[in-house]
Amino acid sequence: MNNTTLKTLLTEYEKKRLKSENDLQIRKENLYKEYPQFEEIDEKISSLAISSTKELIKNNNSKILDNLNKQINALKKQKSDLLLKVTKDKDYLLPKYECDKCKDTGYITEGYTTKMCSCLKQKMYDIEYNKSNIYNIRNQTFDNFNLNYYSNIADEKKYNSDISPRENIELIKNICMNFINNFDDENEKNLLFTGNTGLGKTFLSSAIANELIKKGKTVLYQTAPIMLDTIIDYKFGKQNVPNNIYENILNVDLLIIDDLGTEGKNSIKLTELFNILNTRLLNNKSTKTIISTNLSLQNLFNNYDERIVSRIVGNYNICYFFGDDIRFRTKAK
Repeated sequence: MNNTTLKTLLTEYEKKRLKSENDLQIRKENLYKEYPQFEEIDEKISSLAISSTKELIKNNNSKILDNLNKQINALKKQKSDLLLKVTKDKDYLLPKYECDKCKDTGYITEGYTTKMCSCLKQKMYDIEYNKSNIYNIRNQTFDNFNLNYYSNIADEKKYNSDISPRENIELIKNICMNFINNFDDENEKNLLFTGNTGLGKTFLSSAIANELIKKGKTVLYQTAPIMLDTIIDYKFGKQNVPNNIYENILNVDLLIIDDLGTEGKNSIKLTELFNILNTRLLNNKSTKTIISTNLSLQNLFNNYDERIVSRIVGNYNICYFFGDDIRFRTKAK
């Protein structure tokens, strides 16, 4: 990852963390000024804690220590009950971090190891890879996904299905929700979105990404042409290509490959596409992939190596989108 980008983000994290801690101090001072009993309780707790320490040094009398601890716990509960009563917020005296996992440091320490938090990874991905796509990821959500744009009239001749476009999209939405809820289950399949343009494939991909980011997952969103061109540039050592792009594509929690079929095809690109799909399927951890394409399943067989299509057919839930172009329906309203 770009060191300059990382330094900039860490500076932003430090500012956020200091602001959270400063805001807490202001809340605490205002609360204690309005309700002096909080400070009285704190002083009692502090006094008892000192007494416990002295007793421990003196003779380690377990009965006395137990009694002191009971008094301290009773005072803490009194403070907690009072806090909830006057603020309606049990966490009022805790910093309000944007990320509770890393407390806005960008890193998590587990035992003797420290690793980058998913929130910082995602910000790096957004800057280095997702770029223009991040607007969709942040703004296209299930809350504003409108089923009414899909016809509730079944037309088997027109859509080659005995259910209506609305029934179909409801089924697809349920598949998407199951995908989100069971994301960490290694048996949960990946997703293939296939169908004509303007039917909500990219929207639902973004909505899924949005929900998984909230759950602390990392998402890398690329169109097939950009992704494969970037990988080939990386393999040939071209400049201005992130040096860990390949590792990130293989290991990010959710990889979204949009517009499969629009890339120029050659043997190198087909090999790289197979390697990506195959490696992500073989990952021990629960990485998932969403592929979106305008190609039908038959056209996928016609355009791609059998190894690629077999990986998709065997390991992806295939969601076929049909109906009328939503973009025209929204313009008509």
